[in-house]
Amino acid sequence: MNFRVSYLTSTLFVALLLGACSSTPTQQASPTETIVNQPEDAATEARFSQNLSQLMTQIAQTQGIPLSTLEMGFADAKTIPSIRKLVLPPSGSFKKNWVAYRKRFIEPIRLKAGAAFWEQNQAFLSKVEQDSGVPAEVIVAIIGIETIYGRQTGNFRVKDVLSTLAFSYPDTPNKASREQLFKDQLKELILLCWSEGGGNLPAKNSIQGVSSARFNACLNQNSSYAGAIGLPQFMPSSIRSFAVDGDGDGRIDLKQSPKDAIASVANFMKKHGWQPGMPIYFPVQDVAIGEVKAMADGEPQLKYTVQELIEKQILTKAQGDLQAGGVEPQSKALIVDLPYPDKDGNDQVHYVVGLNNFLTIVQYNRSYFYAQSVAEFAEALGYKNQSVVPAKVNNKEVKSSEPAKAKPKKTTNKKKPKHT
Repeated sequence: MNFRVSYLTSTLFVALLLGACSSTPTQQASPTETIVNQPEDAATEARFSQNLSQLMTQIAQTQGIPLSTLEMGFADAKTIPSIRKLVLPPSGSFKKNWVAYRKRFIEPIRLKAGAAFWEQNQAFLSKVEQDSGVPAEVIVAIIGIETIYGRQTGNFRVKDVLSTLAFSYPDTPNKASREQLFKDQLKELILLCWSEGGGNLPAKNSIQGVSSARFNACLNQNSSYAGAIGLPQFMPSSIRSFAVDGDGDGRIDLKQSPKDAIASVANFMKKHGWQPGMPIYFPVQDVAIGEVKAMADGEPQLKYTVQELIEKQILTKAQGDLQAGGVEPQSKALIVDLPYPDKDGNDQVHYVVGLNNFLTIVQYNRSYFYAQSVAEFAEALGYKNQSVVPAKVNNKEVKSSEPAKAKPKKTTNKKKPKHT
């Protein structure tokens, strides 16, 4: 999941909740660039400091973390005016553009980097795929879209980002809920850093210099403009709930360890209902566009059975027959709308049928554009978007004909958008 308001595919998504990540994949500065920490005016900073101090006191009382440690860690925390602008919703004249979004993320640089990342981590990706059921191509696609494999992890200090959004969120209709959400994420960050800094040690050792240094380093690490961290852009709550130690070194490092990032993405997807061996989406049949338009309500819910969609000629029988390599007729699906303006500026929509695994990707980042981009990025890497689950005929298991898994491509294979 998130705050990709620029490309939300339905009005329902305006009231966003946090998924794994919470930042639009934008053209951010590289990790080597100077971290941005621009202060606000004096009055704003005074209110900010007071609210932050109150939260520190509350956390110290309820979590047993020394208040002096918290005060030291946040002594130089600042609000960032540009952050407040970045989370604002788009203007009323803004038109969502699936074609432009797709072109931005499914492009030669990311595909080439994806092939290299896969080749470098092929053995571990295969192991994680076998253990979790999440295809390697999907894992590679997510990390590629999020940060181009660590090239773009954000250029803001995470404590400044979360503090700004917790106590100085812009004036929007959902300001109160947004600030509460980021207060919760700020608390999650503190608990995460306290654990990383040695806070799980006895109290007499947990505030020693080395632990304090690690605690502060964690608070000061780079993040996106919404507080997402590392190669897979996990929010602090997602790191605490779903991140895992993939390389077995005894700690979780989503910034420097590709194995930790790979294993964590797979774990998130598995915990959010990924169905191994099942497709992500199906194309719709052109003869049923009228029916499709009427059923595309933008709600991220599996409302229709595949059998219903077959009867309406939105899908073909082969797609709804497990024995033919599709899915069970009673499997649930939704209509996904991907709007874009054509070359004359007229509103157009590309439709697909999203299955359970499509909505699992939406849990990672709450945007239809994002989920479809992950699916098509994975396909560009060789993912076969079809069922590989064995069928049963007369109570006997019959394996569906699964194509051999493609190896990562060393050259790019840019796919053209389905609409121009």
